[in-house]
Amino acid sequence: MPRQTGGARENDLMTPTRRTLLGGAAALTLAPHRARARSKITIGVLTDLSGTYRDNTGPTSVAATQLAVDEMRSHLDCDVEVIAADHQNKPDVAASIARQWFDGEVDVAADVPTSSVALAVAQVAKEKDKLMLNASATVASLTDAQCSPNTIVWSFDTYENAHSTGGSLVSQGFKSWYFITANYAFGQSLEDLTAEVVKQGGGEIKGSSRYPFPDTTDFSSYLAQAQASGATVVGFANAGLDTENCIKQAAEFGLNKTMKLAPLLMFIQNPHALGPQICGGLLTTETFYWDANERTRGFTRRLLQRTKQNNYPNQAHASSYGSTIHYLKAVAALGGAAAKASGRAAVAKMKALPTDDDAFGPGRVRADGRGEFPAYLWQVKTPEESKGEWDLYKLVRTTPPEGVLHPLNPKCNFPVG
Repeated sequence: MPRQTGGARENDLMTPTRRTLLGGAAALTLAPHRARARSKITIGVLTDLSGTYRDNTGPTSVAATQLAVDEMRSHLDCDVEVIAADHQNKPDVAASIARQWFDGEVDVAADVPTSSVALAVAQVAKEKDKLMLNASATVASLTDAQCSPNTIVWSFDTYENAHSTGGSLVSQGFKSWYFITANYAFGQSLEDLTAEVVKQGGGEIKGSSRYPFPDTTDFSSYLAQAQASGATVVGFANAGLDTENCIKQAAEFGLNKTMKLAPLLMFIQNPHALGPQICGGLLTTETFYWDANERTRGFTRRLLQRTKQNNYPNQAHASSYGSTIHYLKAVAALGGAAAKASGRAAVAKMKALPTDDDAFGPGRVRADGRGEFPAYLWQVKTPEESKGEWDLYKLVRTTPPEGVLHPLNPKCNFPVG
């Protein structure tokens, strides 16, 4: 089981027995090899264990990472340990933990939700030549303006959501927008990129409200401003409990009857918590859905057996699994010692190998570290359509990777090998 800590256990060394020591020259020759410890890879899941993104990432992401390790263990020439820590959605806390980890025995910072946190941890990983295996931070600059040869962003970002969810609504004629935005890197990026899509589609932006994150729970004043703006769409450039509160309070005020609600990053936990009677008909983009096919259902069954919690995986949890599986394939190809020696080399090997796992199927990692997978636009089922507690999505549209990935920044065309 993963442990919540900042350090790593020491390996037990194999100690030669008295018989080995007295067994002659041949045995003496073999003794040093028997005494040599296997190399060990340590993956630190740096996540939200107590805040607004806990259900969207948190303990289920830790379990998904451990599941991937256990499934890959027999293919490796090294030991692998998973540890976890709560970054509290604070960049300074996260950077401090990452620095302590990387100065010790930790090789990978995994999951890393909250974009401001991920941007800080990415710099530490680059400085220490370690690896950030990002499953849940969304800001597109992680593989664009602030890209790093030590960073992987697995399956979704703000550019994708702006073009999939935002682009779909614009194509349906919803062209007058007002944004309610979490005022940090992720929310700002999601608003800005969606606004570009709206304008490119001939629409207009009526205004926006940027609220303090993570200290806001009452969105009534922002919703009132959206309603007064004359816009036909209110775009929620936020995630987690903030998205839930916005949707719930908009319904309480009757805003969902006069404006189109557009949650620009919604995980399955949100309509599950609010219910299809409130969320039915809303559109969302996720790169993974537990009931998409037999492979996704199999992954979900295995994960739920481990968590013993009623929290079905979303695209962030699935990304923790898929990215860890692929990283360990690179470790197997390089050898544990070489992978541990350089995070940059491990990332390059991940880009050279095709991806394939039960959560996402086949794909690849681009030179800038961005995973290439289709984006799925889902509509939340109505109470009449839903046949079970987690039977919440129906597929509206599939967009291939080239339709939702930002253009490759030439400065991010890192070596693949």
